[in-house]
Amino acid sequence: MKTTTFKIPEGRELRIAISGPSGCGNTTVSNLIAKILNLPCINYTFKNIAREMGIPFDEVLKRAQKDFSFDKMVDQKQIELASASSCVLGSRLAIWLLKSADLRVYLQASIDVRAKRIQNREGGDIEKIKADTNLRDLEDTRRYKELYGIDNTKYEKADLIIDTENLDPDKITEKILDELICRGLLV
Repeated sequence: MKTTTFKIPEGRELRIAISGPSGCGNTTVSNLIAKILNLPCINYTFKNIAREMGIPFDEVLKRAQKDFSFDKMVDQKQIELASASSCVLGSRLAIWLLKSADLRVYLQASIDVRAKRIQNREGGDIEKIKADTNLRDLEDTRRYKELYGIDNTKYEKADLIIDTENLDPDKITEKILDELICRGLLV
């Protein structure tokens, strides 16, 4: 990626919301954008809750299927943190929940590519990862519809949709930065 210095126009704040299913690059790209723009990256998730509660991540996921307070806890914390100042918010529901977002980005990729990325990151059997990821997608969609009336498979709220299938994190990041420049949100 080219090394360029970007600035947020004087006197304004910048909030970027990045969403997409597991394995699309949300966390990686959110962190890259935040680092390049010297902004905090907000990515408070069930993993944070698991750490804070001292219970396994899988247990939090299991409980969250029946107890919506976990989702609400995560979402409220993210919005609270993102509302404080300029930031990058990377989460499954960022583009729907962060009303003050200046740019809403949705990342997508096939289940095969996403499962391979998760395997590269965490290890494990690819078929099991694919099945687990599919199940997680279905559970997430069910919970979000029930909890907020949001269908996270419909992303018309996004200003920018990026198919990450054949793109590395730097290329995805470049596309987002280019969009921010085109919109006058960066100079």
